[in-house]
Amino acid sequence: MKKAIYIIILVLLIDQISKIYIKTHFVLGEEIRVLGWDWFRIHFLENYGMAWGTEFGGKSGKLFLTSFRLLAIVGIAYWLYSAVKHKGHSILITAIALIFAGAMGNIIDSVFYGVLFSDSYQQVATFMPEGGGYDTLFHGKVVDLFYFPIIENGTLPSWIPAIQFTWPDWLPVLGGKEFSLFVNRTFTFFQYVFNVADTAISTGVGLLLVFNKKAFPKKEKKKKLKKHINPPVVVHHYEKQR
Repeated sequence: MKKAIYIIILVLLIDQISKIYIKTHFVLGEEIRVLGWDWFRIHFLENYGMAWGTEFGGKSGKLFLTSFRLLAIVGIAYWLYSAVKHKGHSILITAIALIFAGAMGNIIDSVFYGVLFSDSYQQVATFMPEGGGYDTLFHGKVVDLFYFPIIENGTLPSWIPAIQFTWPDWLPVLGGKEFSLFVNRTFTFFQYVFNVADTAISTGVGLLLVFNKKAFPKKEKKKKLKKHINPPVVVHHYEKQR
């Protein structure tokens, strides 16, 4: 359990220190190149939504998402406790600890940043401003900062067609809305802006996928191994000769 606690504390410290520094030193949208490299940048963005800068239904969606995250945190915490209690593989415990820490890091932003900081639009944010924060409790924005545009302004091959159409009106939710894919022939890879918490979550999930067999050993194999180590004792009964 100590290893898991150390991982959680380390991730939370790096995540929150980096976010607080960005909030109190950068204007929203400001960008710098790290060591002059084009492919590694610090780019300050905020979002109401999920990991990697994706959004979910504005403010009402934000409240739902924050509430869901809090419930998920409880579930992940129990999962971690159960893995430690049942002496799960170190990969499993490490992965869950990373996922828990990442979820906690973004939850802190979502729950508290709205009341702790002033707005970052066209100004550097102030910590604990006199007039109050930029929003209410549970409506804070998640701070994103890492940007790796490894390929910028790349051009799609001509054999990839542009797709554009309007969904039929009778379809629920999507009806009447336009759908487009590959219409813009230029692209950027990797275009997502993210934070340390997102990285921790992705790393944890990646560990579970790559080392799935070690993280989740099958019970049948354990039983076979136990039988091999401790073979059953066979008792022979002989009929008494007259």
